[in-house]
Amino acid sequence: MTLDLADWERTADRLRVRGKGNKERLVYLVSGAKAALHDWLAVRSEASGPLFYRILKGGSLVPGRLTTQAIYVILKKRAVEAGVADFSPHDLRRTFVGDLLQEGVDIVTVQKMAGHANVQTTSRYDRRPETAKRQAAAKLHVPYIPYREE
Repeated sequence: MTLDLADWERTADRLRVRGKGNKERLVYLVSGAKAALHDWLAVRSEASGPLFYRILKGGSLVPGRLTTQAIYVILKKRAVEAGVADFSPHDLRRTFVGDLLQEGVDIVTVQKMAGHANVQTTSRYDRRPETAKRQAAAKLHVPYIPYREE
């Protein structure tokens, strides 16, 4: 996946993302993600090209696309700084999908947000416990009038 500055729709706070098979979807940025991107763009400048650049140890920006390996290195460094186990970009995706499902977002909406062609793919990320099913069932009302012999 490649993101360019031109993929950022500032007025709508969304990114146009192309995934497998060059399928396109819109990704909306909210809260911390939106603020972080706005801060990055203030540093990055408005020059066309890749949305994210490399940053040298001295803090200089290097216009050019990040490599897959660079992203892994960044995540590894951030994991150490946060005191958590190593994680991959796919772990972030799995967390994104799982958190949305845990918060009660319907699976078809999550499927669309993740860019999955098939809802069964999305369901593999579902880590909700059995209690979630019980809570969902409790929201149903089943009308019943008890039978009384006369």
